[in-house]
Amino acid sequence: MDKYSKSNTLIEIGDNVRKAILFFIILVIINTISTNHTFGHPDISPPTLNSGAAIVIESRTGKVLYEQDSNTHMYPASLTKIATAIYAIEKGNIEEIVTVSRKASNTGGSSVYLEEGEQVSIKKLIQGLLINSGNDAGVAIAEHLSGSMDQFSFDINEYLKNVVGVQNTHFENSHGLFDPDHVTTATDMSKITQYAMNNQLFREIFGTKELEWDGQSWDTTLFTHHKLLREKPYEGINGGKTGFVNESGFTLATTAERENLSLIVITLNSNLKSEAYNDTINLLDYAFDNFQTSSIPEGTTFMLDEQEYKTSTKLYYTHSQDDQIKQEIKDNGTVEMINQDDIVITALPLEKIKKKSNIINTPKEITREEKKNVETNKLFENHFTTIAIFGLLIIGIIFIIQTRKTFFIVKKGKIDDTN
Repeated sequence: MDKYSKSNTLIEIGDNVRKAILFFIILVIINTISTNHTFGHPDISPPTLNSGAAIVIESRTGKVLYEQDSNTHMYPASLTKIATAIYAIEKGNIEEIVTVSRKASNTGGSSVYLEEGEQVSIKKLIQGLLINSGNDAGVAIAEHLSGSMDQFSFDINEYLKNVVGVQNTHFENSHGLFDPDHVTTATDMSKITQYAMNNQLFREIFGTKELEWDGQSWDTTLFTHHKLLREKPYEGINGGKTGFVNESGFTLATTAERENLSLIVITLNSNLKSEAYNDTINLLDYAFDNFQTSSIPEGTTFMLDEQEYKTSTKLYYTHSQDDQIKQEIKDNGTVEMINQDDIVITALPLEKIKKKSNIINTPKEITREEKKNVETNKLFENHFTTIAIFGLLIIGIIFIIQTRKTFFIVKKGKIDDTN
């Protein structure tokens, strides 16, 4: 082979090597881009959902574990009743008796068949509202608390904004029957449910599977409409509410708890009831398989630059099960929870501990007059001491002289006696 052929062969081999390297680099890049990175386990992707909007949060911490179009306005249908129930519990006297109006009795849709003039306690109305989704119970509650549905709409919207803290919800009624201006978001519904679940009475009614109902015209057993609570139990389910109107599609609110994880799942605008339940189950599975909630005990102390901090209550934070968490104290009085990738999971507030004051005895500043008096006293003391010593010395000398004189007198007397 001549030099020219060898040169061409080398060039060709070099081109092939470069092409192979370039192909390898492109392959790595494509593989990297196509890998799913989620808040949870890196190898497990969140489920594909059929609902128009959905969210799953951890109830104690409010941590969003997965969301899809969660801030898009949707029609909630009967999920509205979650807000009505907690509002009635907090603003009304649950033992107070409500007289059912004709308007309430004639309300369409799902019902507990209240009769005009029937007298029912607010607590019983809340039970009929949540367990059997009674629209008539919703109207009776609104009229009793606010006087009219219009006033109730104003009152509950103010409550949701100022007390619960949601910003993208506007309710026109207490039951969720369709109104084009009656809207919420998956995020807001999760926050409303989270707030409501802090109330013990709400939790009890929200998780009730069946209830004996003794009404004026209807004696029956009420069963929850939520299938995961009743027909198809799911481990950890402790509450739920269903909803449906044609314009909203199927809506579902679900709460569940296992060991160290407490979840709220909201799905909105599903075309089929089965889709709403499947999406809910998939989101629950995803969250339970990938996350956990840890805590820092009350009274735990931290030190930063000689400043001591402590936790005034038990603090919770939610993170991936694979996370290796380290803590870092910040100057603003928070403790950051940081994972192995140096991602801040959350920042939790701490209470600053006041430093104990160190009392130091410093010499008192002496005035010129005090200094003069001290010096005078010292001079007097010195003079007095000198005079005292001098006096004692004189007394001693006198004593010695007198002793010697007496000695000589006595001695002389003895000599005279012997001669």
